[in-house]
Amino acid sequence: MLNERAKILLKTLVERYIHEGQPVGSRSLAKFSGLDLSPATIRNVMTDLEEMGFVSSPHTSAGRMPTTLGYRFFVDTLLVVQSLDNEQITLLENRMHPNNPSHLINVTSRLLSDLTQFVGVVVTPKRMGGAVFRHIEFVPLSEKRIFLILVTPEGDVQNRIIFTETAYSQSDLIEAGNFLNQHYAGCALEEIRSGLQHELTQLRRNMTDLMNAAIEIGNDALQESSEAVVIAGEHKLFDVRDLSDNLSSLKQLFELFERKSKLLQLMELSRQARGVKIFIGGESDETMLEEVSVVTAPYEMEGKIVGTVGVIGPRRMAYERIIPIVDITARLLSNNLS
Repeated sequence: MLNERAKILLKTLVERYIHEGQPVGSRSLAKFSGLDLSPATIRNVMTDLEEMGFVSSPHTSAGRMPTTLGYRFFVDTLLVVQSLDNEQITLLENRMHPNNPSHLINVTSRLLSDLTQFVGVVVTPKRMGGAVFRHIEFVPLSEKRIFLILVTPEGDVQNRIIFTETAYSQSDLIEAGNFLNQHYAGCALEEIRSGLQHELTQLRRNMTDLMNAAIEIGNDALQESSEAVVIAGEHKLFDVRDLSDNLSSLKQLFELFERKSKLLQLMELSRQARGVKIFIGGESDETMLEEVSVVTAPYEMEGKIVGTVGVIGPRRMAYERIIPIVDITARLLSNNLS
């Protein structure tokens, strides 16, 4: 579609615009492209690129800047991705510990934000078929208060207090926990109710209330703990001139962060393909994201894709640096969760 000369000039224009934030003129292109071309020849190539929709000019006498199509061609065809330096990789490895999945997700979103100075986003693993527990335990607090401990298959721990009308002994609670762990570990809590109606005959009748309360409270606890999207670093967008100059767009973007559902739909698209996926401006079909780009990558647990990580920043971002940060972060998160 483009000859080699046009590709070099477009690549130079996008790189200079990302670096300087100003429309790029013929003199600058001649200086940084490495091509021995006259200003008139460069202007002719720029006119061709503008007619094809790769660049635009804010004013007749000004230089040119890339359009969404120009950024897309640059990212897909011309971009040379940098490798992360050892210091950044060490930082990621040291701060991402698999000690607690929910904590790990929060740390990951903050790390993405800190390393890029943009917004870090992580879509949490979906609990297929409802809230599932791996282990359940009852601990007596007082005569009619019981501490409920639930452990998910991912290792996440949730605690709640159950208030009962019946006083249960330590042996009662151990018996109840053992029964649930033996018969229902790995099952969705909301599917256990019907099974309990038949199985509870094996236990004393006064266990019925305790079991049903544990299922109801446990299900609510695990659903509450499964926030769909974890976002970090939204305030950093105020320091991005391309976005802070347009308060209306910035307000819309923060509304998107607050609602999260639209953002979740966009992030979920990257689950359909392995590797890094990039949405530039209006490509996302979300008007609130017209002025930004979203770089995402899926992560896995036990070989299955369960969520995505990503960075949201201005279209004028250093893609060659952001892409490997997102890619390696997704890989490290997969390793830690598995």
